Amino acid sequence: MHAKKMQQKVEDAVLNAYETMYRIAYTYVKNEEDALDIVQESAYKAIRNCEQVKKERYIQTWICRIVINTSMDFLRKTQREFPIEELYEVNEPGITDQYEDFDMTKALNTLTERERAVVILRYFEDKKLEDIAYILNANLSTVKSLLYRSLKKLKLEMVEGELQYEG
Repeated sequence: MHAKKMQQKVEDAVLNAYETMYRIAYTYVKNEEDALDIVQESAYKAIRNCEQVKKERYIQTWICRIVINTSMDFLRKTQREFPIEELYEVNEPGITDQYEDFDMTKALNTLTERERAVVILRYFEDKKLEDIAYILNANLSTVKSLLYRSLKKLKLEMVEGELQYEG
């Protein structure tokens, strides 16, 4: 694809994915200003490196991967540590809390970071398994087994949580 045409496609995709980019960044950094900075930096990286996109259909997935990598780089640089309870909670005013079910949030927090990422990308961000594999730089079969294992853990955690409320 012609470089200018691809750049325009990437720019359009960045504009269309802005909210998703922000949600992903905020999920990692838990700070509105930092998340906005990450979105801006990720958009810049995507547009600057648009020639790396091999196929047009992977633009959105490629952008998500950039946001996750930029978020992780930010956390490494700032060496921030968050309690596991804070991971994947969205409490910013004006943002719809996709994870507001306390039991689900608590259950998600029992998963490893990679397991949690697979579940969130699949069920909260509606990503295809192939896209998740690309975003996480993992084999498709690895993503499938991670998802299966994660759902099994979530089910067990939710059942145990229900028993605690009844008992």
